[in-house]
Amino acid sequence: MQIEHSKAVITGGCSGLGLAVAKKLLAAGAKVTLLDINDDAASAVIKELGEQAQFVRCDVSNEQQVVTAMQQAADFADGINVAVSCAGILGSGRVLGREGPMPLEQFSRTVSVNLIGTFNVAKAAASLMQHNAANADGERGVIINTASVAAYEGQIGQAAYSASKGGVVGMTLPMARELARFGIRIMTIAPGVFHTPMVDNMPAEVQQALGARVPFPARLGKADEFASLAAEIIRNSYFNGSTIRLDGAIRLEPK
Repeated sequence: MQIEHSKAVITGGCSGLGLAVAKKLLAAGAKVTLLDINDDAASAVIKELGEQAQFVRCDVSNEQQVVTAMQQAADFADGINVAVSCAGILGSGRVLGREGPMPLEQFSRTVSVNLIGTFNVAKAAASLMQHNAANADGERGVIINTASVAAYEGQIGQAAYSASKGGVVGMTLPMARELARFGIRIMTIAPGVFHTPMVDNMPAEVQQALGARVPFPARLGKADEFASLAAEIIRNSYFNGSTIRLDGAIRLEPK
């Protein structure tokens, strides 16, 4: 699918990986709607990105908010043919912590945002994409989800996070198989340790230590590298039904 003139929705779009994807697509000629709950960052971001971008406040764990936001995005761009889910929370905590077992609410909230939120976005986007005119390949849309290498090697304290991201990996292939008849592709990116707002708030020595664990290149991933992969997935219609690790060959240790 060509990125030029594409109509994209990006969740978590006001910072980090989502913002990097937005900038990449806008530079290639797309029209973009950013879904986020970060009102403070939104106005500055939209001012920077220009009139080809809009912000819609949306909690991805809320099904109706997602449906409404998708329709607003379709109204803004005259349709949707790209959806990229980058919204997520860390939800760290031990199952048996010093203050007792993890509250179920903490586990549920992590799954609700990271997994259910991703599902909400995918199904709402697909519901609109199915009505698009098909291109020469019969393609009507592409949906890109974000998992994590923690889906495969979750560390101590990541039970909730790993479960949520493992679910994203697990639903990628069955959704791709189901939506193939509509010409809608589903892909997932599983990033390693990247520069994101969460990591950037850590002390410099901690960031350096994290980067040093990466076999090659021995550094944290850059948001633009994530965005470049997302753009290539959009362009290359033979990407479908898979999860791609983008991690510098890191394999997470137990802690």
